[in-house]
Amino acid sequence: MTNESSIINKLPLITLGFWVLKIAATTLGETGADFFKEDLELTYMQSSMLMIGCFLVLASIQIAVKKYVPFLFWAVILSTSVYGTAMADCLSRQMKLGYYWTTLILVSVLAVIFIFWRITGSTMSVTDIRTRKVEALYWLAILFSNTLGTAVGDSLDEVGVGFRQSVILIGGIIALVAVLAYVTKISRVLLFWIAFVLTRPFGATSGDWLTKPVEKGGLNIGTAWPSGTLLAILVIGVIWVMIKLRRQPALQPAAVEVEETPAI
Repeated sequence: MTNESSIINKLPLITLGFWVLKIAATTLGETGADFFKEDLELTYMQSSMLMIGCFLVLASIQIAVKKYVPFLFWAVILSTSVYGTAMADCLSRQMKLGYYWTTLILVSVLAVIFIFWRITGSTMSVTDIRTRKVEALYWLAILFSNTLGTAVGDSLDEVGVGFRQSVILIGGIIALVAVLAYVTKISRVLLFWIAFVLTRPFGATSGDWLTKPVEKGGLNIGTAWPSGTLLAILVIGVIWVMIKLRRQPALQPAAVEVEETPAI
């Protein structure tokens, strides 16, 4: 029995708490990327290179560890969120591809990742990962879904949908996806990835609403205070998860040996 035939299973349960932390991380990704651009005066490309380096280091550690480590998991999520914001802006603004071409490119890349994932014969579950190769695909899908989500949010702004209206619109769609998960037999994996992509523009537009000038439809709070507040929420949430896991060890995902068979 090899390591490749064991369930790594280092992913959290998909609960309301998961989505709260995900939205906090994605909104922080928007305000954090704006902080790099406006306060540290880094270009979109420089921010992208910095965060892809952070992502590669953190994701490598995440794949190497043998159990679910909440701080590590959410640190990887946060790195993909900040990278997604910076890279989408780099493609659409600095490289002048525009939001629509950027969105099309990212949709294509994400589709290729999912197709490759599917043809490996591995389950596309978002709570159980059977091999490290599939875990790498999982993190690539998250990386590009967060980047795609940023482009979608920027596209709404491009066509004149205000930040507040975008938050309401996307929030409503996310709520609809949640309802569909409970009242229909639509694939939970499909609904998960739809919601995962949508939480990115929800976080991005929320971040823009907080930080952008009033004349552009924002609240002009700046980037420092929202970023600090969101980081505090994320850290407190992760600490709460760690305390809960310590008090209830049965909630800790456990790696178990299984026969390597194609999953349906």
